[in-house]
Amino acid sequence: MIIIRKFLSLPGLIFLFISILIITLLINSFSNNTFEIRDLKFIGEATLPTSYSFQNTQLGGLSGITYDEKNRLYYSISDDRSQKAPARFYTLGIDLSKGSLEKDGLKAVAVTTLLDENGKSFAPGTVDPEAIALTDRDNIFISSEGNANKLINPFIKEFSLTSGKEVSNLSIPNKFSPTQDSKKGIRNNLAFESLTITPDRKYLFTATENALIQDGSEAKPKVSSPCRILRYNLLTQKLEKEFIYPTQAVNSFFKISRKYSSGLTDLLALDNKENFLSVERTFTGLGFYIALFEVSTKTADDIHNIDSLLKNNHQNLKPVKKKMLFDLRKLNVTLDNIEGLTLGPKLPDGQQSLILVSDNNFNSLQRTQILAFKFKVESPLMQLLRRLIPNSNH
Repeated sequence: MIIIRKFLSLPGLIFLFISILIITLLINSFSNNTFEIRDLKFIGEATLPTSYSFQNTQLGGLSGITYDEKNRLYYSISDDRSQKAPARFYTLGIDLSKGSLEKDGLKAVAVTTLLDENGKSFAPGTVDPEAIALTDRDNIFISSEGNANKLINPFIKEFSLTSGKEVSNLSIPNKFSPTQDSKKGIRNNLAFESLTITPDRKYLFTATENALIQDGSEAKPKVSSPCRILRYNLLTQKLEKEFIYPTQAVNSFFKISRKYSSGLTDLLALDNKENFLSVERTFTGLGFYIALFEVSTKTADDIHNIDSLLKNNHQNLKPVKKKMLFDLRKLNVTLDNIEGLTLGPKLPDGQQSLILVSDNNFNSLQRTQILAFKFKVESPLMQLLRRLIPNSNH
């Protein structure tokens, strides 16, 4: 009875309330978070000229990249439409062993030709590979933008990492298919530019670079575009959800439409709780605007049953949450056409590495550029401490 009376007193009730509050915050913190990115720092750059040749191919057009932790290698897809050489991906070595990327820290290791279900290479102009993601079965998924002008559908296919042969094909809804009257479907060269798989290998995400024709405007100076993020269940191979991703509205230095290109170029799943990094690229007419965003789809509305956003008043639909992480124009580096990103290995100091790659468009005035960053991974407990003690240096 004495103990009960003690807790029923005002100080006891206050203590009990605070204890319950802290426990609740802890539970919520651990259940809703895995890690948080803090103190992103640039640690080096390596480049290859557009004229660089490797195993009888012109190495370039690197539009996506994925990391193989087991073999400590990277696989990067070329967006060559089988015109300079058959559609292919490259195996790369990127040396971060000293905790930074040196100018000579990039090397080509192998090149693998993509083969269709019949074991044949893709004919010129029939494929536009843009993104790549490694599975836990020694396979890779690759997305193609197709060609809206020629009514070639986009695809998301699985290929053998060793042979390059097609293994499986994910079904894509009809609303993404281009039509003769150009009233629906993907816009040319603005389709599935991104690809990522969650760490638990349960879900694959891809996204359009700009809006579908029936969803809204393509990105223009000071005008955002509502892209679609797609979530596939890799256990069932079925599309489960879609979300609205609005691109950043970026101004142009020149009011010449052909010198402006802006969109979502890659996604990276950070955890199994629908938290991502995204990279957006804009050619403004005078250099590139490249930005990294932290993205969450957890509270976004599912739109996979909506064929046209314009016909469904999409202003009332909740998009993904976005927060600017870093504007790469702050770097003392001349930026190229950055289109891909992946997590790399843990560095000697224990921090997580991040790799970005550029698509040189096989343009002699551009180059293949690898940018390396590192960041601190903050645990849910440390995140909670920062919330409880805002001025804490933990």
